[in-house]
Amino acid sequence: MNDSTTASASPKQPRYLDPAIIQKISALELEARGVVEGMRIGVHKSPLRGFSTEFAYHRPYVPGDPVRHVDWRVFGRTERYYLKQYEAETDFTAHLLLDASSSMHYRSGKLSKLEYAKYLAASLAYLIVTQRDAAGLAVFDGELRCYIEPSSTLTIIANIAGELEKIEPVPRTNIAALLHEFAERITRRGFVILISDLLDHVEEFARGLEELRFRGHNVIVFHTLDPFELTFPFDGAVKFKGLEDQSELLTRPQRIREAYLNELQKLLQQIKGVCNRAGVDYVLVDTSRSVDVVLSSYLMSRSQTL
Repeated sequence: MNDSTTASASPKQPRYLDPAIIQKISALELEARGVVEGMRIGVHKSPLRGFSTEFAYHRPYVPGDPVRHVDWRVFGRTERYYLKQYEAETDFTAHLLLDASSSMHYRSGKLSKLEYAKYLAASLAYLIVTQRDAAGLAVFDGELRCYIEPSSTLTIIANIAGELEKIEPVPRTNIAALLHEFAERITRRGFVILISDLLDHVEEFARGLEELRFRGHNVIVFHTLDPFELTFPFDGAVKFKGLEDQSELLTRPQRIREAYLNELQKLLQQIKGVCNRAGVDYVLVDTSRSVDVVLSSYLMSRSQTL
């Protein structure tokens, strides 16, 4: 008889679900719920909400939930607080759109823009699903590479994290085409969260945003850039190689730094202006900042404007 036992292998921790980040963003759940509720019933609310929508079920009250939705009849019978949930508001659906084109492969530090975007996408999926809403993932470059249908079950978090581990950068970006495709694909109004360095034609990008907004979606853009792209701290003679093509440029950065930074500011203002005019939330992400700080800053600033 063999007395030895075989230990079962512990499940692999998904790479992009960083326990340290998850622990920090877990405290953001109530803030996130308040932002979502505000965006649901604010200026973009459906005119049907609370009138022709059908009652779906009750759910337990959680501190931070709006008191106006408490079912006081149920409280009278049970002395417990429950909220009424209607079919049109039982959940919101968030589509995470992740840019995996080659320009996202650039990095000056530990993480490339693409790696950072993966952590951001996984963290957003976790935050969304743990507040009982649905998240899905689309990965694109010049075209749609993968699509995971949104779900509110906890398994979707692992599915998204697993898919993120397979992603490799591919040349070419076509954000505008993807936004148009999703405007056609998404039939129920929800959230579209774009994570990209936005190295694409701004005019076409603007038309894609406008179409999503026209169809009633809330849109959030996380404009993800490396700190060296934001500050251009290069010195000496440097050869710059294109990530989306094979072009090269040998120059002394100090000669073009001022012109580069001026053009960058023009581009950032142009993109931010496009988002503002379309009623889209714009977040400039410096990949040297931790993911939890970026999310916390966004949620706090958004909640103050609702």
